[in-house]
Amino acid sequence: MAGKKKKSNPNNIASNKKATHDYFVEQRFEAGLVLEGWEVKSIRDGRVQLKESYITLNKGEAWLAGAHISPLLSASTHIDPHQTRLRKLLLNRRELDSLTSLVERKGYTIVPLSMYWVKSRVKLEIGSAKGKKLHDKRASSKDKDWQREKQRILKHG
Repeated sequence: MAGKKKKSNPNNIASNKKATHDYFVEQRFEAGLVLEGWEVKSIRDGRVQLKESYITLNKGEAWLAGAHISPLLSASTHIDPHQTRLRKLLLNRRELDSLTSLVERKGYTIVPLSMYWVKSRVKLEIGSAKGKKLHDKRASSKDKDWQREKQRILKHG
């Protein structure tokens, strides 16, 4: 009998696995993105990377920095596509105030976790996170291995 595989979400565009490895994510928020037309076309083609991206707060607004969206070869000639430009995040005032108060505390940061589609709109899941120490990373890796081993034992008896 074949084992069950996890089905990937068809709405998921990109995820930042490094964020959950390097940080304890405490709160999660859904934010909209202000994008240009060529960026949406590239995202539909899957040409986005969140690995080295981060969120900055400036003058009461949230910005996505470092997200790499590669332009398509068929992009228009009258625009100059900048791959890692700052992109504005659309959050309501209460969420922005909450994020600002968390960042002002010691050790907290805001990281992008995943990008996905909701009714033909691109949404970004962001999280307030606290950095992991090396021993925390080892412990979480050990826990994941134990969960995997437990599933093997239960499956095979």
